[in-house]
Amino acid sequence: MNVSQEPEPVQARPQSIATACAGMTIALAAGAVEVAVDVGHYAAALGVISASGVPEFEFNRALAFEIKKELEQFQIKVRLIGERGDYAMLHHRTRDAQGADLFVSIHHDSVKQRLLPRADEFSGFSLFISRDNPHVDRSLACASSIGKALRGKDFKASRYHADAELGESRPFADEANGVHYYDNLAVGRSARMASVLVEAGVIVNREEERRMRDPAVRARIAAAVAGGVQECLTRGKVLR
Repeated sequence: MNVSQEPEPVQARPQSIATACAGMTIALAAGAVEVAVDVGHYAAALGVISASGVPEFEFNRALAFEIKKELEQFQIKVRLIGERGDYAMLHHRTRDAQGADLFVSIHHDSVKQRLLPRADEFSGFSLFISRDNPHVDRSLACASSIGKALRGKDFKASRYHADAELGESRPFADEANGVHYYDNLAVGRSARMASVLVEAGVIVNREEERRMRDPAVRARIAAAVAGGVQECLTRGKVLR
């Protein structure tokens, strides 16, 4: 994750999920919804290196394509961003997503360098939104919906990002569903649409990496992310 040096603002008070998603519900009913699915990292900066030596970008790309397939089954248009590994500037990703109703950035997680010898102790998904995003309420609504869907498919949210010692003191926006505030998150604060960053799992953990590489597990994650997006956009219960 890349951040700026600007100070973080006072916490905003989110609206209800129903209120936040109302505008996108109308758009979906009219057949006009588009989701930008961003493949985190790029060819010259491949992200975290997994426990077995595989670059994060490969995990991100495989999951993004699976999510695209799932979203398209819901008749949601998908715009892939960064799938060729050619986006070095983070704000170019959100710039090229202009016109989409939601920006979802796909990543896989690590831990602090000094904690790598204990990496197998850390697992689970995390979701991040920025209070600097102009649609923070929609961002939170969709992040919560994705987190709920992941939990519904038996994935567990990690908690260490909120811890000052183990993580980065990222406060919870929705603790039950694994959503954190990360205000200076580049793809959150530069997006002109609602934006959610998904950390699907901790790939420096050997067992979690094995799960993330399993096509069946990847398909379950993708179905949950797509289902959570669909539920947020329609306020309907569409999870399979």
